[in-house]
Amino acid sequence: MWGGRFAEGPSAVMRAINASIPFDKQMWAQDIAGSKAHVAMLAAQGIVSAEDAATITDGLEEVAADYAANGVPEDLALEDIHMLTEARLAERIGPVAGRLHTARSRNDQVATDFKLWVRDAIDQTIAALGAFQDALIARADEHADAVMPGFTHLQSAQPVTLGHHLMAYHDMIARDRGRFSDARARLNLCPLGSAALAGTGFLLDRDATAATLGFDAPTTNSLDAVSDRDFAIEYLTAASQCALHLSRLAEEFVLWASQPFGFVALSDQWSTGSSIMPQKRNPDAAELVRGHSGRIIGLATGLMITMKGLPLAYSKDMQDDKPPVFEAHGLLALSIAAMTGMVESATFRTERMRGVAEAGFATATDLADWLVREGGIPFREAHHITGRAVARAEALGCKLDQVPLADLQAIDARIDDRVYGVLTVDASVASRTSFGGTAPVRVRAAIAAARRMREEEA
Repeated sequence: MWGGRFAEGPSAVMRAINASIPFDKQMWAQDIAGSKAHVAMLAAQGIVSAEDAATITDGLEEVAADYAANGVPEDLALEDIHMLTEARLAERIGPVAGRLHTARSRNDQVATDFKLWVRDAIDQTIAALGAFQDALIARADEHADAVMPGFTHLQSAQPVTLGHHLMAYHDMIARDRGRFSDARARLNLCPLGSAALAGTGFLLDRDATAATLGFDAPTTNSLDAVSDRDFAIEYLTAASQCALHLSRLAEEFVLWASQPFGFVALSDQWSTGSSIMPQKRNPDAAELVRGHSGRIIGLATGLMITMKGLPLAYSKDMQDDKPPVFEAHGLLALSIAAMTGMVESATFRTERMRGVAEAGFATATDLADWLVREGGIPFREAHHITGRAVARAEALGCKLDQVPLADLQAIDARIDDRVYGVLTVDASVASRTSFGGTAPVRVRAAIAAARRMREEEA
């Protein structure tokens, strides 16, 4: 393809290090789409004849059908998917295939193909995350009033509901979808027509190719267009943040599935056994999701380091932009699917959750709040009184709502029997009616709002 300048061919090692076809063949559909849009524009502008454009388009469709049926062959001599496709086209239609590359460089071609691929990946990710949100919403609705301990520092803090806990992840995923949507909006400018780096002297209609390929507009600077990989980095950073959220829930499932917690039983579909210990039921899927997050973050870091020192415009280092994105997309898709399956099929042991919430003095803050509200006591003093009440419950080996009134009044005479109305875990969660709180009525309102949003998106 570029041999006119060279008397000798590349060495075997040079051919191997230079070729990207083993991985960029994933972009064959995008490459065909970009080529068809380009040749249609060339014909409309009178740069190639309508007859040649039709021949090229038909040939591209034949090449695409062959790829779809038989896969993309890896010919290292042809370097990449762009040269491979042009060679396959020439085999079918002859020298007229050479007109396709008029007013186009591989630099703007690869930038366009890669943007199209990342845009497709974003759309797939947003859809998968929507299905994950649906699973979280369904299970949260099922357990909107199921009491569980809320933790800080992994210590029992205040009672919450399982529905509230699951909806916290729904909101995290909503932010992830927003980040992917924002990244998609920023990438949606078409580099095609920027040529190698300086534009072209042919009278192109870049708005036409941009519209054909679903872009909002053409890029405005040819140097930036061929050297920009912000869209790939943004995808990876959004994927990293999403993977962090998935990892946090995965970690909770690992903890909750352990015998000391006993909060959840993962289905057989998402568990494995041990080769030596027949009693084991390992949450391997959750652990792998947790592990994938580290790999995705590493891939994002790798691409940023590749790009950090590159001058304008294109450098061959940028050939290494695709493997981290392709790998991260695969890992993230697996992680989302696995977490969706685990949430849908998990058996939540709500009685065990309630028992732990009741045993951890999780309603201590409710006692302090009651002292402030009913006794007019400053919160810091109420906090001190409550601490003494918790110490008394520990000494008696009972729950806070089981401490005798005489013992509570010995700590502070202003306490009366009305206090028992706030010391149960049910009373505690029911009282948290502030917007965004854990009260079942608030949880159900949040679920209803989430469902309305999903319906509007649909």
